[in-house]
Amino acid sequence: MTSIRLIATTAFGLEAVVSRELEALGYAERTVSDGRVEFSGDAAAVARANLWLRSADRVLVKLAEFEAVDFGELFDQVVELPWCEWLTEESSFPVRARCVRSQIHSEPDTQAITKKAIVEALKRRWPRDWFDETGAEVPIVVTIRRDRVSVALDTTGRGLHRRGYRILTGGAPLRETMAAALLQLSYWEPGRVLGDPCCGTGTILIEAAWMAANRAPGLGRGFLAEEWPWSNSIWNGVWKEAREEAADLKVEPPDVPLLGGDINPKALELARRNAAQARVETAIEFQQLAVADFGSHHKYGCVVTNPPYGERMGEQKEAEAVYGDLGRLARRLETWSVYALSAHKGFERIFAQASGRGGQVRRRKLYNGRIECAYYQYAGPRPPWT
Repeated sequence: MTSIRLIATTAFGLEAVVSRELEALGYAERTVSDGRVEFSGDAAAVARANLWLRSADRVLVKLAEFEAVDFGELFDQVVELPWCEWLTEESSFPVRARCVRSQIHSEPDTQAITKKAIVEALKRRWPRDWFDETGAEVPIVVTIRRDRVSVALDTTGRGLHRRGYRILTGGAPLRETMAAALLQLSYWEPGRVLGDPCCGTGTILIEAAWMAANRAPGLGRGFLAEEWPWSNSIWNGVWKEAREEAADLKVEPPDVPLLGGDINPKALELARRNAAQARVETAIEFQQLAVADFGSHHKYGCVVTNPPYGERMGEQKEAEAVYGDLGRLARRLETWSVYALSAHKGFERIFAQASGRGGQVRRRKLYNGRIECAYYQYAGPRPPWT
């Protein structure tokens, strides 16, 4: 098991971001496809990817990929996989399946057949009629897309967006992984002023503070694979070493402002609590402000924000007013770059009319959960020191 094929899953549209993150971690061999980036690594890669990936959803160990057009073929291929290298006679191994445009299309039946095949494989090693599954959990992930089956193990458990600092959320929270991706898709970098005039519960700014401190986002939480038997035997010390490395790589962040504003006092209360939980409360300046009153005396900076979408009845006009205020803010901060994620079809028109920046927009299609959005990117002039 010196080389393992791994999969970092991600939201559609963020594959290139995750690929660059893996490259920065030193994993050169990568294959990008919809919603996933495959890469190769040793045992330490499982721990390092879980600890360091900011915009991925999960890290999977890929066991096999093969063609199957019926349940007989699926069973025959699954039963021959090296399950006893990964499972013990006590392991719990729930199966989840996803079938897309395939002749095998029943996800419950796919789960049942896969489970049956794994049990049959384990019986060859440990002859018995029943496995109690009282040990460490090793989730099995089966994806069938156009008759191509991928079988993998979920090393992560709770999704990677669960950093541990956001105990309470507001009404429409932005996932931590998406917030990190918005920053990585912008011109913002540690040492540059950042503003979020629709900061809500503070997720974008907290992610920026962690990036500025080079803090591994998974450092304060646990992962399923840490409890797997091989974590303490075949790959003894891998997780301990990866966590020590992450702790050693933290730095003192640059002393530049991270500015958050929101008109909702309850959201700001949550933002401050989240920042305190993340131990970055001194790095972020939160103020109760309308977008129209937001501003900065710094000549260069970035606005990265997730304004309201106005999806609920009666909220559309309020959201459109915010877009106009964002545009006027961009006009005032004429040397700043502005980035906004929105599902509202009228965002670009309203923002352009107010800002005068309509001709310089770049758009990227992203999904905030299941909501199709566009990430509008208005680049300002480069600061003279870059």
